[in-house]
Amino acid sequence: MSSFSEKMKKFKWKHYINYIVITALTVVFAIISAVGGLKSSSTILLEKIAISIVLAVSLSLVVGFLGELSLGHAGFMCIGAYLGGKVASLLVPVMGNGAVTMLIALIVGGGCAAVFGFLVGLPALRLKGDYLAIVTLAFGEIVKVIFQQSETFGGNLGLSTPNRPHKNTFFIVAFALVLFTLLIIQNLMRSKHGRAITAIRDNEIAARATGIDVTKYKLIAFMISAFFAGIAGVMFSYTNSSIQAVKFGYNYSIEILVMVVLGGMGSINGSILAATLITILNEKLRTVLTGDLAVLKDLLYALILIVIVIYNNAPALKGFREKYNFRNLAAKIWHPKDDPSIVKDDAASWDKVPTKIKMDEILSVDLKVGNEFTPDKPSKGDK
Repeated sequence: MSSFSEKMKKFKWKHYINYIVITALTVVFAIISAVGGLKSSSTILLEKIAISIVLAVSLSLVVGFLGELSLGHAGFMCIGAYLGGKVASLLVPVMGNGAVTMLIALIVGGGCAAVFGFLVGLPALRLKGDYLAIVTLAFGEIVKVIFQQSETFGGNLGLSTPNRPHKNTFFIVAFALVLFTLLIIQNLMRSKHGRAITAIRDNEIAARATGIDVTKYKLIAFMISAFFAGIAGVMFSYTNSSIQAVKFGYNYSIEILVMVVLGGMGSINGSILAATLITILNEKLRTVLTGDLAVLKDLLYALILIVIVIYNNAPALKGFREKYNFRNLAAKIWHPKDDPSIVKDDAASWDKVPTKIKMDEILSVDLKVGNEFTPDKPSKGDK
């Protein structure tokens, strides 16, 4: 029993707090839906929240962790929506509107978006900052125009897509894809590959000097990000009876970028929270401002976002977030007060910081470019 309690103390609950919260909320809403207490408008809102979370978390991989500014995320979503929706509409008469059809549509939509993510990632090898933003923005607009003018995909009228199966419980599938997205991206960022991606963001020249394959990791980040954007597009095609390319313009790409920025660059939990709040805000404004007031929706939405951005950078709110973020709350719940893994901002905590480095550790570092740090292996100069 004591060994089990020790394992529970060592278990890093803070890494899984988002899985636990999302799963618990999904179960609660599923129970409410089963007893008939969830309206159809509420289920649609939950589906939109799930799609927004997938988009925000996937874009955070490129913008937050890789440090590249991409304004074409809606373009990848458009590719997934059209190609996945087209495949689904062709398979429904043959295989029915079931799980197998949806799985094939998700694979096709996500895979095709990943291929275009590879193509867009190639300019990222030489372009940075504003120049890369212009290229990705142009890519998104080109994709939109191609589908808008293609008669195969319905042209300006849009593409008719199959209705989602089990309308009242389809949000469960959507949040299952959210968990899948978090599982892949969070585990990637906790691995050595994730550390290589963040090293490229912090200092690309130094990353190259240490032997990190910058080309490979940039392309991997763009492809994974585009893949999940394509999956979100397929989900979007299922939640709408028809899709029009005009919905995937640069305004939508900027809206996804706002979710990432408001949530915090490189913060997955922040992206989840920001995507949820912005989606709810957008939907509530659309339902409240009707008739003659509908023209004020975009204006009021923009003003609210400006206020949120200004308030988000307020020193008082920053201190509140640092004190009550997910990591600190989880540490307070699952760790004892004297746990050394909880860093306290006081004078006593600084006594635990190592101030000396052994000389043999310094001399054991092989400074040759491309070699990894191996403390037990003597450098060639020592022989």
